[in-house]
Amino acid sequence: MFNRELVKGSTSLVVLQLLNERDMYGYELSKEFGRRSEQLLQVKEGTLYPALHKLEKQAYIECYWQEQEKGPARKYYKITEAGREMLTEKTSEWQKFVSVMNKVLRENKT
Repeated sequence: MFNRELVKGSTSLVVLQLLNERDMYGYELSKEFGRRSEQLLQVKEGTLYPALHKLEKQAYIECYWQEQEKGPARKYYKITEAGREMLTEKTSEWQKFVSVMNKVLRENKT
């Protein structure tokens, strides 16, 4: 699909966006990455969980345990107010980056 480093570099932005919409547990986040990207973005546990831990350490997300009717409790993640602010900043930065990259790539085609 995509180079692992490209996916790794955008993981925190996507995680913050997904959690801005609703609380999710790790496996659910992973599946939502794939679903929204038509399976072109496959985030593996080795990328997702370190990103979640880093975002939690930075206080952009929090976690809590929720009991399930069937099976063990699940660890859910939710975005914090600081995370929402970071999402706004990262989204703006991403849009500027994509715009610049598009200009650079178009320049090469002329």
